[in-house]
Amino acid sequence: MILVTGATGTVGREVVRSFPAGAPLRLMTRNPAQVTGVRPGAEVVAGDYADPGSLARVLRGVRGAFLVTNRVGGDDDAVFLRAARTAGVRHVVKLSAAAVADERADDLITRWQRTNEDLLRGSGMDWTLLRPRSFMSNCLSWAGSIRSEGVVRALYGTSVNACVDPRDIAEVAVRALTDKGHCGAVHTLTGPEAISAVEQTDRLARALGVPLRFEELEPEQARAALLRRYPEELADALLGSARRQRDGAKAAVGGGVAEVTGRPARSFDEWAGDHVTAFAPRDVLMRAMAVT
Repeated sequence: MILVTGATGTVGREVVRSFPAGAPLRLMTRNPAQVTGVRPGAEVVAGDYADPGSLARVLRGVRGAFLVTNRVGGDDDAVFLRAARTAGVRHVVKLSAAAVADERADDLITRWQRTNEDLLRGSGMDWTLLRPRSFMSNCLSWAGSIRSEGVVRALYGTSVNACVDPRDIAEVAVRALTDKGHCGAVHTLTGPEAISAVEQTDRLARALGVPLRFEELEPEQARAALLRRYPEELADALLGSARRQRDGAKAAVGGGVAEVTGRPARSFDEWAGDHVTAFAPRDVLMRAMAVT
């Protein structure tokens, strides 16, 4: 049995889709009633990092686990790893972040990820670390302004990031859990090129077949927008990450996806082409449906 935590999240749901049909999967979620279209061979179970008793039930009989946590600064990793070790789990594949390897990164999020990596290494279980760059799917945050205004707004629009398709992260996770040779490995995962928000805007426009405009946010505007969604320390961490990107810290392209999967990482154009319906204005979608 393999456990997938965060099974309804950006990467977790792709991990579930990437497993071979009939693979014995257990999907952990806080609310199983919200999970639809469960694949054959998978069971959905209720589990919460804040409830160790639920983790004991979720982990019963599990051999390997894909671990995702997102409560920055919290102890969810520590709680899960204690429960996993007690349950006899042999191998944990953890979703971390590429910034962990950057000595210049000392923000709240990166410090938290470093601590979590150390906890896993010291857990006594076999481990694999996945360190992706930013997800291509982060662009989905632009969908509202694209649909309503034809505009993308972002900070440091010409800075580049070797962002990666979540589907590639998921495929690497599945290989790490099912193939030999990944225990003790650290896989840094990027896309095939470093690309800026301005370039992403242009490529989304081509995929949609509509003109789009990019508007540069001032740092004060970006901070105000982040503070509407996050606590101050987390907002400042995200702004620090953006400054590191501006300074070139996220431009390096690696071969981690190809090394594990045997094929090139997906491009942003591929990702955009597969997600046009998330961005397309209603009239564009209606015209496309009329043509087909």
